[in-house]
Amino acid sequence: MKLYNYILLIILIFFGSNLSAQEKEGTPPEKKTQVTIKSGYWEKKPEFPEAVIYTRDNTGQVYIVHEGVEMWCDQAYVYTKDNFVKAYGGVKIAQGDSISMLSKYGEYNGNTQFAFASGDVNFKDPKTTLKTDTLYFDRIKQQAFYRSGGTVKDTASTLTSRVGRYFAADKKYQFLSNVKITNPEYTINSEQLDFYSESGIAYMYGESTIESETSTVYCERGYYNTRSDIGYFVKNSRIDYENRVLHGDSIYFDRNRNFASATNNIKVIDTLNQSFIRGHYAEVYRDKDSLFITKRAVAITVRENDSIYIHADTLRITGAPDNRILRGYYKARMFKKGMPGEEPTSGKSDSIYVNEKTGLTKLLRNPVLWSGENQMTGDTIHLLRNLKTDQLDTLKVFNNAFIIQKDSAGYNQVKGERLIGLFTNNVLDTVNIVKNTQVIFFSRNEKQELVGINNTLSSSIQLYIENEEIRGIRFNQQVTGKLYPPSQFPENARILPGFKWRGEERLLTVSDLFKGKPAPILPKIKGIPLPKDEGEFFEENPENEFIIPDASKLSPEQFQNKPEDTILLKEEGEGEPEKENEEKESKLLKEN
Repeated sequence: MKLYNYILLIILIFFGSNLSAQEKEGTPPEKKTQVTIKSGYWEKKPEFPEAVIYTRDNTGQVYIVHEGVEMWCDQAYVYTKDNFVKAYGGVKIAQGDSISMLSKYGEYNGNTQFAFASGDVNFKDPKTTLKTDTLYFDRIKQQAFYRSGGTVKDTASTLTSRVGRYFAADKKYQFLSNVKITNPEYTINSEQLDFYSESGIAYMYGESTIESETSTVYCERGYYNTRSDIGYFVKNSRIDYENRVLHGDSIYFDRNRNFASATNNIKVIDTLNQSFIRGHYAEVYRDKDSLFITKRAVAITVRENDSIYIHADTLRITGAPDNRILRGYYKARMFKKGMPGEEPTSGKSDSIYVNEKTGLTKLLRNPVLWSGENQMTGDTIHLLRNLKTDQLDTLKVFNNAFIIQKDSAGYNQVKGERLIGLFTNNVLDTVNIVKNTQVIFFSRNEKQELVGINNTLSSSIQLYIENEEIRGIRFNQQVTGKLYPPSQFPENARILPGFKWRGEERLLTVSDLFKGKPAPILPKIKGIPLPKDEGEFFEENPENEFIIPDASKLSPEQFQNKPEDTILLKEEGEGEPEKENEEKESKLLKEN
């Protein structure tokens, strides 16, 4: 009798008797397709009465099929009663062209369509190979699972984790616990990571980092394409460069261009120059040492409890750390708090330029500077910082220099071609104005009583300032002028040509940096949803013993779900974005 017919006869006898017993009990039988052995040397052994043993012959390995799955091995123990196969040596289980599994040992249950493999397991889909010690594969769910540590080889990277799950329909791996991706250019570590083998896209959940020689990315939710090296990160996301740290509600990252952009509530920390920048949209080009930031952009330089703030519609910072240059474009403003008891120093212009290496700050186009109660204007204003003491040193105003100080009786005014001011301990105390100078000054005695109005022309003038007020004037090569009694100096002559009082524009607090400017409309961040709840891999079935054949090496305990098999990530409640942004912005302006 041929081998195939013999096996068929055994199957018919067994299932025929089993069918009769079920019919007598009134329980309809559940139809299950039997596993089919296509080739192999057949034998029976007394010590295995329930099994038919098949061994490879000179034609090749034992070959078994069942409902679209194919199985090869050197030796198979087939339990026809349980519709169950135990396979040894060179085991391969394949499902079409999509999935294959190699191992030293394997089991397959035809009734539950559940496969198990152990010993140098290699699980392959079209783009990746998973290596692990033991692997479960549920053909009905089309899912594979391991909890003994595994390594996935992708075309670009290697992924490792202690617990992992594979979803055949989506070609997705879900890695849990100690997840690591190793690439020649970087290393990813994450609490939980979903990896799509078809595209090479990884979704990171929980505390996650991407480390390379040039940068470290941190996020608690993010997306990274391991093949194109482009990422998008949200929730506490930041990028650490060698001397610069970029924070933002969301960050886009392109490793190929060494480029990053951030959106909403941005903070860029310059770790070497003790400064940081805020705004709501930023772009960073690492190779060019270039930073562009807009939407309420503010650069803050910390100077011994006396921080300097610079704001413009757009800020651009370029250059290496020891040669940083800041440029602010359109409606630029600066503010320096001053030490306790001092009046702040502030300024406005169309644009601003700051060179960290030379300590030079330029206010360009329609500039105005307030030092204490003194308003200074001109075509261009320069401020020089002493690099050794890190304090303000010199003030220069070029062309049409004009200094105004408000007095209860009018305005003290000095104008000339050029102005040079000197600072002591960050306080302006001496001012020299040269070439074609003119003065209108309300002179007062020690009791602050008005004694006269000084109107003088001179080639140059030196002012002495104390406690933010003009205390003395020295004229060099005086041309004409005298001290007029107030009653003899006409009201219409008390204003010099070119006079323009801009006191209402003066910045008195840090929040005045944005005075008169509407709050920016911030885009709603496109978040990354948490992975959908896929349920447990093992069904919670107290009767697991019933579906595990007696011949299986597996035990009911191995079919129990464990807490560490799943990381439960819960979606946080969403607040009011506009209110949150206002609170964050208010907080940042109060810092330092």
